[in-house]
Amino acid sequence: MASLVLTDISQLTSDSKHLGETTLNSPDRDSNLDLPVLGSLAQHDSSALAKYTTKNYDGLIVRSDTKVTGDVIAASSTLRVVGRAGTGVDNIDIDAATRKGVIVLNAPGGNSISACELTCALIANLASDLLFRNVASACQSLREGRWDRKLYTGSELHGKTLAVLGLGRIGREVATRMQAYGMRTIGFDPMVTAEGAKSFNVEKLELEEIWPLADYITVHTPLIPQTKNLINNEVLTKCKKGVRIVNVARGGIVDESALLSALKDGRCGGAALDVFVEEPPKHPVTLELIQHPKVVATPHLGASTDEAQQRVAVEIAEQFIALASNCRPEDRAKYQVTGVVNAPVLAAAMVPSNAPWISLAKEIGRLMAKMIQGVIPATQIDIKTTGKNTTLNNNNNFNFLYYSRELESMKFLSTAVLAGMLTGHTKNGLNLINAPALAKEAGIQVSLKHDSSKESQFMEVTVKHAKMGSHSARGTVRADELPYLLSINDATFGQSGIVLGNNAHLFQGQDHNTNLASIVSGLAAQGATITSVAVATGKNTWFVVRTAETMQTPIIPGVVAF
Repeated sequence: MASLVLTDISQLTSDSKHLGETTLNSPDRDSNLDLPVLGSLAQHDSSALAKYTTKNYDGLIVRSDTKVTGDVIAASSTLRVVGRAGTGVDNIDIDAATRKGVIVLNAPGGNSISACELTCALIANLASDLLFRNVASACQSLREGRWDRKLYTGSELHGKTLAVLGLGRIGREVATRMQAYGMRTIGFDPMVTAEGAKSFNVEKLELEEIWPLADYITVHTPLIPQTKNLINNEVLTKCKKGVRIVNVARGGIVDESALLSALKDGRCGGAALDVFVEEPPKHPVTLELIQHPKVVATPHLGASTDEAQQRVAVEIAEQFIALASNCRPEDRAKYQVTGVVNAPVLAAAMVPSNAPWISLAKEIGRLMAKMIQGVIPATQIDIKTTGKNTTLNNNNNFNFLYYSRELESMKFLSTAVLAGMLTGHTKNGLNLINAPALAKEAGIQVSLKHDSSKESQFMEVTVKHAKMGSHSARGTVRADELPYLLSINDATFGQSGIVLGNNAHLFQGQDHNTNLASIVSGLAAQGATITSVAVATGKNTWFVVRTAETMQTPIIPGVVAF
């Protein structure tokens, strides 16, 4: 029996008790395992965690203090899912998890409201033109017997311009609330269109347009290479004099040295910081920044509300339930996997209507690997799909692949092709999570192309290898939700094609009659009952023979088995 490790379950409520009844479901792995809840770990360092994971736990749920390093991930032979009860995953080695095929989840919506409300409170707290003015300072002054009304004169937020960098859940909530103050809201997010931003009354601008306009800038982006030191010395020089900076997202998005310099020379009129490059802060620059009179600093309180702590715990627990292979039907409809960090294709892979397309892609991938005799390195894979955007009709009679963003939606198909090609060619556990990383290591290059001008939906995979030549296969999924192979190279299986799987055995030969007789007699010698035969003729002749029994494809003289 394998178990789930929770490093801190103090906030888990009775809503997550079903974890003790579920089994994890990870692509391409046997997952019929119970998950009794272990309880809180007394220590949170990597060595202590590694000691637990060596006991072959399947799931791990952590908060921000626990470091899930590469050593921790390597220590477990059965780890399948790491859940972060919160948003940031800086404490998890994403690359190590991905390479091993371990899903990393977070709870992206759990602390959105709390982080938003803290941001709004800090913006209001910064509304000052004079030194030392904020609510806490005024309160302390009054407690000390002073009545310093003039010292704490501030400025209104009404009519000011707020720039929101990152228009995700938190950024949108902040923009909506600050609009109630009468602020003009502008913003930037490469993933949001101008029309999309307009729907919540934010004017989308480019960053270079934002800097000279904003009275306040609040950041709500992840910390990635593109956002590291996004607010830097050059940017602060371009900004309106006296701009206020707010960061409740991740330490490192704001260059702390540049911010301190801008506060000293007056380019920046104030800053509110809830996150820092190093936490707890120890660097002299950070400590000086915290002590600066124009800075309001808090110790990473963005998710520190009772509601947020409970919400992120329940959200991550519900995602574990959604991944369970024995998830109850009522829970399957209720819970969704919303926070996959390292495998965006999983969202598409978990859509039931896409399952037969994944099966088709894997089968074609396996076939292509055999066509090049397993010589995987230096392989070029071209994947072409056709078909207009289509969804299931109301009574679910038809099953069509759905493209929301054509190439983006195709990624789960290319990942499935790679998983099929690499089957049996890697020492690591193989699934839809780590297939792209392992393919890259193997020297496989992939190109994607979609033609939406055609009505019918097909997928064609072409494999090119300098020594093993070029080979292709074409397939589709029909109304019966089964994967059909339509052609191999220049040989076509009629208009309907043949269903892959279901005890279908594929052979390649040269002579139709001689080869077919050998195949039939060879299968009969194995005690097989042949239920159907399909033949495709081109440069080579292909035979698909279906048997009533499940059996390994036998070696038959004169033909090549696939």
